[in-house]
Amino acid sequence: MDLNQQLLELKEEYMRIQNDLEKVESTGQSSPRLEERLAEIEQQIAHVRAQL
Repeated sequence: MDLNQQLLELKEEYMRIQNDLEKVESTGQSSPRLEERLAEIEQQIAHVRAQL
């Protein structure tokens, strides 16, 4: 898989998780697991961008 494709997939996953997190937070709850996953994806995106 090339880096541009990997970056696109990471961004799509980030958006999906962010939407899920917003839904959870709209109920007044929090989800540390989703927040941790977003942070992981941010790190992966930064890593891929550094390789481009």
